[in-house]
Amino acid sequence: MSPGKKDKTPGAQLLELVVIVAVALGLALGIQAFLVKPYRIPSESMVPTLKIGQRVLVNRIGNDFNDPRVGQIVVFHPPKAGNGEVPGRGPSGQCGVDYGGGRPCPHEDSQESTQNFIKRVVAGPGDTIAIRNGHVIRNGVLQKESFIAPCHPGDECNFPTPITVPPDHWFMMGDNRGKSDDSRFWGPIPKKWIIGEAFATYWPPSRIGLLG
Repeated sequence: MSPGKKDKTPGAQLLELVVIVAVALGLALGIQAFLVKPYRIPSESMVPTLKIGQRVLVNRIGNDFNDPRVGQIVVFHPPKAGNGEVPGRGPSGQCGVDYGGGRPCPHEDSQESTQNFIKRVVAGPGDTIAIRNGHVIRNGVLQKESFIAPCHPGDECNFPTPITVPPDHWFMMGDNRGKSDDSRFWGPIPKKWIIGEAFATYWPPSRIGLLG
């Protein structure tokens, strides 16, 4: 022991341990609240990319500096009408406006839900979008989407008349096109409702990896 130094008392050691644990816990909670947050997949809407019970990590700060990109998987708040919390309008009863059938919902309900949804961005501001057999037609071009589950007759996978996505809005769809409640029915989502990009999966161990 160095001259002049004394062993710490049990009380001082306990206090030091409490402070270390408190700081570590505070940092962990801060990282989760502001940087990265885990999220559990609650439904089959993103099959085959993401399965029920699979867990992903969501980047909470990326969209503060950059706009979402087509192809990203994001977590966001849907509109209340789209989540069944308030009555909606349009053919599906989920849209924010009345409109004719045969095209996607052109605008969301103005009320934001507290629920979290996870879907893929398939179109952005100014894009035109229509749907054929579950496949996106963006700006008149049929998109290559090898990752989606096929649609079946009766699954509302055809919206032949295009709409234009409003400024600062993004159009979301699940990869399981026949089993997804998404922007086809409740409209494009404003950027301020988007929580962040799901960039990696960490559970189950057999599916650990980055999401492209």
